[in-house]
Amino acid sequence: MLATAFRVPEDSQIRDPKPRGVAAPKAPARAVPAPSATGIGVTIRDLRKDFDGHTVIEGLDLHIPAGQFVAVVGRSGCGKSTLLRLILGLEQPSAGRIALEAQGPRTPPKRIMFQEPRLLPWARVVDNVAVGLGEVGRKTERRAKAQAALAEVGLSEKSGNWPATLSGGQRQRVALARALVSRPGLLALDEPLGALDALTRIDMQAMIERIWRAQGFTAILVTHDVAEAVAMADRILVVEAGRIALDVAVDVPRPRRRGDADLAALEGRILDHLLSERAPA
Repeated sequence: MLATAFRVPEDSQIRDPKPRGVAAPKAPARAVPAPSATGIGVTIRDLRKDFDGHTVIEGLDLHIPAGQFVAVVGRSGCGKSTLLRLILGLEQPSAGRIALEAQGPRTPPKRIMFQEPRLLPWARVVDNVAVGLGEVGRKTERRAKAQAALAEVGLSEKSGNWPATLSGGQRQRVALARALVSRPGLLALDEPLGALDALTRIDMQAMIERIWRAQGFTAILVTHDVAEAVAMADRILVVEAGRIALDVAVDVPRPRRRGDADLAALEGRILDHLLSERAPA
């Protein structure tokens, strides 16, 4: 197993300018699944993050096994995205250690999918997906991999289209294909479905889960939607005032059905906790 500790240099494909707030955890609520052969495990020890002299994370410990699907929820401004950014290396910790643990001889890439698709309007769909490969390999090879990624998200027939001709849901599927084309070991999902209509969102949730199960990468989803979190994740971290207030296992077999009593009970428990919090000033 290869472990990489950092203050890391980051993937050239990951870009997001907006800094935010924080997070801190507890031990997992149950036995974790066997490590994935392709996923990246994450171990955080005694992490601290300061912004402008203000400590937003302090003494944070967390372990995410390779291949696990984790959802991070909390009120707006609570700092859930800062935890994601630190894991990706978009922010550097003020103190502590973050280690990425790969099962093979090399650490696969990390990728992120944002709420906005961020497609290049002057490039056709297949070339937007190929951007996820950088300059690795010949152009024909990159295009072939991009076509395969588009097939995984059901958009093979749109490969020659311009982004402006696509619906909002189709553009997000292109963004998903771009994130997956390099076969990442860790996929970060920063509220990627928040702008979609309800039915498209449900379809995208099912697609992401299907591809995650097929490829075995580690998934970390930041979302405001508790129903989405319990439908998709193995484990839910509830962030409150820069710390992880709850670490909850989702012990509901897949495939999951909306309206399932166990999912509803878990969603109610998490919502009760969130609603009992005092809103941030």
